[in-house]
Amino acid sequence: MAGNYDDRDGKIWMDGVLVDWRDAKVHVLTHALHYASSVFEGERCYDGKIFKGHEHSLRLIESGRLLDMPVPYSAEELDAAKEEVLKANGLTNAYIRAVAWRASGPDMGVSASRNPVSVAIVAWEWGSYYGDAKWQGAKLDISKWKRPDPDTIPAAAKAAGLYMICTMSKHAAEAKGCSDALFYDWEGYVAEATGANIFFVKDGEIHTPLADRFLNGITRQTIIQMARDKGFTVHERRIRPEELSDFSECWLTGTAAEVTPVGQIGEHHYQVGQTTRDIAESYEALVRA
Repeated sequence: MAGNYDDRDGKIWMDGVLVDWRDAKVHVLTHALHYASSVFEGERCYDGKIFKGHEHSLRLIESGRLLDMPVPYSAEELDAAKEEVLKANGLTNAYIRAVAWRASGPDMGVSASRNPVSVAIVAWEWGSYYGDAKWQGAKLDISKWKRPDPDTIPAAAKAAGLYMICTMSKHAAEAKGCSDALFYDWEGYVAEATGANIFFVKDGEIHTPLADRFLNGITRQTIIQMARDKGFTVHERRIRPEELSDFSECWLTGTAAEVTPVGQIGEHHYQVGQTTRDIAESYEALVRA
């Protein structure tokens, strides 16, 4: 599928109805456009099966709850809508975006409790999120921005507003020839990339930042369980920036990223080693099982 995202053929599910792709529009006074009252999910369908689709539906609902924005559909209704979108567009391998937002209504200020919550589900073909870096190893910049204290934001929500610094950081990284950027948290510990969680390898053991101050990705949880089932020791802990030079391998995880090796973070270099390849191959087999 090519062209701008607002000018394509296909169907989009909006509030219970399939509409033509080009007709899926919202008003300029939609609350989410002005105040970031929006949550979303990214999912992948492999060979006709959405990987952990129900878990994503549950998280969309939980994200809405955390933003005081009740999603007006059950997880089962969202699951059915995703299947409807895939069928309507003739897709068996696709990326799926479910989004819920405060729409336009009688309120147009910070408070918008009287405005309805809308939901849309879209699907399209999307290849590797990092392009050739998926096989060669991504190069990461280190962002000047920090992941904020979870006492200041709903860190467990997949909320659109939390991605503002992600867009800024990824733009800055790309301007330097990098694929992405690594965030530290507000205390200076290693956190995550702009849209993916991060893992490291040292002496055959896996280390990943403790996900209590940023989104605990569904793919992240899947990889941790998979690695433990395969006999790897996995440490979820605080990782200091000065430790980045101690690790031999590194990779990113996420629905879009899947398992993407990292070859460099700032001045630190990593090999695409056996552990990374093992995890990537096992994840590929799992999602297509």
